[in-house]
This record gives sequence, structure tokens and C-alpha cells, in this order.
Amino acid sequence: MSRKVFYISDGTAITAEIFGHAVLSQFPITFDALTIPFVETVQKAESVKKTINDSFITTGERPLVFHSIVKSEIRDIIYSSEGLDYDFLNTFVAPLEQQLGVQATPAMHRTHGKSNKSYDTRIDAINYAMDNDDGQTMKNMDNAEIILLGVSRCGKTPSSLYLSMQFGIKVANYPFTEDDMDSLRLPEDLKRNKHKLFGLTIEPSRLHEIRQSRLENSRYSSLRQCRIEVKEVEMLYKKERIPFLDTTNQSVEEIAAKILDMTGMKRHMF
Repeated sequence: MSRKVFYISDGTAITAEIFGHAVLSQFPITFDALTIPFVETVQKAESVKKTINDSFITTGERPLVFHSIVKSEIRDIIYSSEGLDYDFLNTFVAPLEQQLGVQATPAMHRTHGKSNKSYDTRIDAINYAMDNDDGQTMKNMDNAEIILLGVSRCGKTPSSLYLSMQFGIKVANYPFTEDDMDSLRLPEDLKRNKHKLFGLTIEPSRLHEIRQSRLENSRYSSLRQCRIEVKEVEMLYKKERIPFLDTTNQSVEEIAAKILDMTGMKRHMF
């Protein structure tokens, strides 16, 4: 039987989810999670408290409650429930106040709200990534901060979007297709921006599996074609001295973090 978990916040609850998932991923058991954002009123807090208490009555186990609640009156109501409380914000705020010698000034929606000064950076980066996905246009390559290269279905688009959404980085991506293989080379717009290029690659067998789910039993998805494309593209990376990363066993989060680490690119937002 899975253990009940609540992620609660008077904001988006993203912080509580991230911290909670990171902690619980260390345990080899199943969790039944419920996220409750925007608990901003006493009435809603009382309703959430009842939900937590009902879970305790039903299961006989005190549910885990991860929360990042700024308003003390809301936090106190959650504290009074039958849940096992893990308060991320206040666990760190009090010790930091002492160390920094500065009183915290709590405010809701400061991290993930529109009032956050990095919000516009995020939106601009997302729009750029969508407009410059899969080589749709080459005219805006000069505005890119990173340009991802690779064969079709190696992870360029999700990596581009993750980098833009999480870090506010303007990322374009360009695909090498079957038609490129006979004389594989960098287009002029990419050559001009060579210092921004970063390659992705993938094991042919994994690429074959991914393409099969998209276009089963086609030339595009054949293992032979996958091997040819991956080999040719990796040779190009080495010839042009383009740094590259194997995405086969990497999550999009890991790919993005490694791209930043390998390129030295600084994130624009947290």
C-alpha cells in the first residue's frame, strides 16, 4: 500500500513538489501524492486540514505533508492537522536570518509569480525556442545563446524547451536529416555561430525504438538508417570540434544540466 503525501503551498506549490520529490526519491517505496496550491485563505486551509485528517482516519497512517507556506496563520492551521509536517521555508529561514544578520521579509508568489523579475526572460526564451525549433527558420540564429544539433528524435526539442523554461536561455535547434547524409556539412548560418553549437547524439538501437513508435517499419525508423545517421553526425561533430553529449540514458533535466556544465553557460533565472 502506498503512503499518502501532500504538497501544499499558498503559492504554486512548485517548491514543495521539487523538494519533496527529491527527498522521497531516495526511498524504494510507492507514494500517493496530492498537490494543493494557492492555499491562501483560512477557509481553504481548514478544508485542506480536513483532507489530511480524513487520510489519517482512512489509512491509519499519518500522511507526509511537505509545504512552503509564507503566511503564518495558514501555516499554523496545517501544523495542527494529523500530518507529519516538513516545512521547507522555515526550516532554513530562521538559521539564515541569524547567519546573515538580516530579517526575512516573506512575500507570496515571489519565486514563481509574474512579479518575479525573471518572468519576462522566461517567456522570451520559450517563445524563441518554439519559433526556432527544428530548423524552421535560420534567420534568427544570431540571437541564440545555444544551438542544439542532432538527428531527428535525439532530444533536441525537449532539451531546448527545458533550457528556456527553467533557465531562461534562448535555444535554437537544427536537425540533420536523411537527405543531409550524403554530404553532411554545417549550413552557413551555423558556421557563423559555431561557438554556440552543441551536439546531441544517441545510441542507434535506442533511436530505432523511438522512431519505431512514431513511424513503424519505415526506412526512417530502420536500425540501419539510425546507425548511418548517428555515425555520420558524430563524425561531423569531431571534425568541426563541436562538443556533444549522448542522451541515451539521460533525462531532459540531466541533459540540460550537463549542457550548461560543458558550455559554461550561466542560467538567467532560478
